[in-house]
Amino acid sequence: MKRFTAQTADPDTIIEELLHGGGAVTISGLFSPGDIAEARAIVMAHSENESEKVTHFQGAAAEAGKINLQRRVWNLLAKGDVFSRMAAHPVLMDVLRRFLGTEFIMGSIAANRILPGGPGQEPHVDYPYWDFHKPETHPAGFNGSFPMNAQVSVILDPFTAESGATAYVPGSQKQLRYPTADDRFYERCERMTGEPGDVALFYGVTWHCAMPNRADHDRSAILIQYLPKWVKPMEDMPAALPQAFIDAASPDMRQLLGLNYPYPEVLDAARAGNAEGRA
Repeated sequence: MKRFTAQTADPDTIIEELLHGGGAVTISGLFSPGDIAEARAIVMAHSENESEKVTHFQGAAAEAGKINLQRRVWNLLAKGDVFSRMAAHPVLMDVLRRFLGTEFIMGSIAANRILPGGPGQEPHVDYPYWDFHKPETHPAGFNGSFPMNAQVSVILDPFTAESGATAYVPGSQKQLRYPTADDRFYERCERMTGEPGDVALFYGVTWHCAMPNRADHDRSAILIQYLPKWVKPMEDMPAALPQAFIDAASPDMRQLLGLNYPYPEVLDAARAGNAEGRA
């Protein structure tokens, strides 16, 4: 997995790696120890007694009765300013504007906490590809000639092989399909290892999963999903945020929340000037 720093994170090189290389990179130096400590404290406080919050790809956790060892914290933008800083970091925005288009949006921002003993996830691909095990529900000719997802994991605890660092199969983003048992995922995978503050940036159609946490500490990260402006976001973030947050949002945050892209809207009620501009 290629590694970059905040100073060496060249967008063109990263995009080439996401599309045609391994499908994932690591960037270090984007966030201070203070930011990471603040984010982690908030995640811990909101996940101590919230094991029933919805998560995804629970796989072995559900079968083993260990759902309580995988915990999600949603609606992070309303839980601390540090998450807005993470989501709209200038280095990430620069890369993603070139990868997903200048008006890309954010589909979700949540925390994933896997406690010691947590069994991890099943190999999968991410939204909007994540139900591609049902290919008949997608359009004819669906292909990977352009990306419809980028995933960012801001690492809060050490990501090691022992703690369950995300596993992925390099180059699998070129397959554009759901992984199966015949793909020998666990024999071929590599790990997205890193230290607190590092960022794993990957193309979400790359086969990946959280691995079992066999360490004596949590394995937590902030998961941020980015999408082209016209892909329906997974999480309705504006609806969950207070109006004061919306009113005070920076231009970058308004873009990320999809507030600059009006659709769907009731065009019968749209102002004439706005409608003419879309003719």
